[in-house]
Amino acid sequence: MPRADAVRNRQRILAAARTAFADDGPGVSLDDVARRAGVGPGTVHRHFPTKDALFTAVITDRLQELAGLAAGGAGAADAGAAFFAFLTRMAGEAAQNLALSAAITDRAGIGEAVQAAGRDLEAAIAVLLRRAQAAGAVRADLDPAELHAVIAGAVVMEQRLPAASKGRGLRLIADGLAP
Repeated sequence: MPRADAVRNRQRILAAARTAFADDGPGVSLDDVARRAGVGPGTVHRHFPTKDALFTAVITDRLQELAGLAAGGAGAADAGAAFFAFLTRMAGEAAQNLALSAAITDRAGIGEAVQAAGRDLEAAIAVLLRRAQAAGAVRADLDPAELHAVIAGAVVMEQRLPAASKGRGLRLIADGLAP
C-alpha cells in the first residue's frame, strides 16, 4: 500500500498537470508541473517517468472522474436535470482544455488504462441517457453514439461563440434533445 504522502503527491501532480496542460497545452515541461504541484522534479519523475505517462494518467484520471459523475447522475431523482447538468459540465470543461478534450475524444494509440476508463465513461453516459429518456426528458431516438457527436459539437460551439453568447449553444442543443 502506498504511503499517504506519496498518494497526496501523486494527486497534487495530477491536479497541477491538468491545469498546466489546460493553460499551456501539451508542450508543458515536467519541471513546470513539479513547480505548480509544489514538489521536486524527482518526485514527478518517480510517479511519471515521461510526459506521455503523465498525460496518460491525467486523461485516465479525468475519464474516471467523468464516469463517476455520470453514474451519480444516473442515480439522481431527476434524471433529466442530471443528464443536462452533466452535458453542460462536460462540454464546458472540454471547451476550456482542448488538448485533454482531444485526447479523451480520440483515444486511439493510448494505453489500455485510458481505453478501459473511456469504455467505463461511455457505459455510464449510456445509462444516464437511458434514464433521462425513460423520464421523458430526452428524445427517445437519441443513441449514445449520436450523443457523443452532440457533445463534440457542443464543445466546438462553446469555443466559437462570443463571450456574450456562452451557454446559448448548450441551451440550443438541450432544446434539440428534448422530446
